[in-house]
Amino acid sequence: MGGPLDIVSGRTFHGREGAVENAFNYGVDYLLVDPEEAPRGPWFYRRNRAAPVALHDRDHGGPRGQGRGAPWAREVLAAHGVSAADGPLRLLAQPRVLGGVFNPVSFWLAHDRAGALRAVIAEVNNTFGDRHSYLCVHPDQRPITRHDQMSAAKAFHVSPFQAVDGGYTFRFDVRADRVGVWIDYRGAEGRLYATLTGRRRPLTSARLVGALLRRPFGAVRVLGLIHWQALRLWRKGATFHTRAEPPVDEVSR
Repeated sequence: MGGPLDIVSGRTFHGREGAVENAFNYGVDYLLVDPEEAPRGPWFYRRNRAAPVALHDRDHGGPRGQGRGAPWAREVLAAHGVSAADGPLRLLAQPRVLGGVFNPVSFWLAHDRAGALRAVIAEVNNTFGDRHSYLCVHPDQRPITRHDQMSAAKAFHVSPFQAVDGGYTFRFDVRADRVGVWIDYRGAEGRLYATLTGRRRPLTSARLVGALLRRPFGAVRVLGLIHWQALRLWRKGATFHTRAEPPVDEVSR
């Protein structure tokens, strides 16, 4: 399972295939936390309190800006009958840095009492202020291994350069020393392959300072890079799709 407060420093890759191709590879830093506890960390990191680096429940679980944190995730699991995920819950997300935050996608990792991964809630945000989540769980609720592929129909407008059609295939590899997430989207206009892979280590002052020096401004930097890639796609002639209204249900499978 690893510790209750870890840092995952790694890379994210996005590759678009089809009539308009594009690819990028950036360094990213995520925190992997126990959202039901407030473990002590470096002095300039806090949970639900103002700090240079912070993770707030209101940023996760439920509508943007109105998040309820772990209780929301537990309610989602119960509403969908995921009784096997009766153990520890972890949240993999980018924290606030100097008050700024944006998570293109964060992940609720739900385990059983033996520590096996049983369900994942992929919480997706777009740049229009909308949020939708996808629940990844086997029909029989057996453990999710790094070889398993979990599918979901696309129901949410993410990029203005992609239609709301087709579907996703998710794959997860969560270990004590590293984390890997692979998302393969296929739609009428082509394919988008996205990955997040990185080393998992306990969060210390030195590691947090190192992450801030490597990638100042944290997730706000990610938002800027998203807009830069959107400009590149526009210049390449990618089809622009008007924002679709978010689905009524917060979570789909």
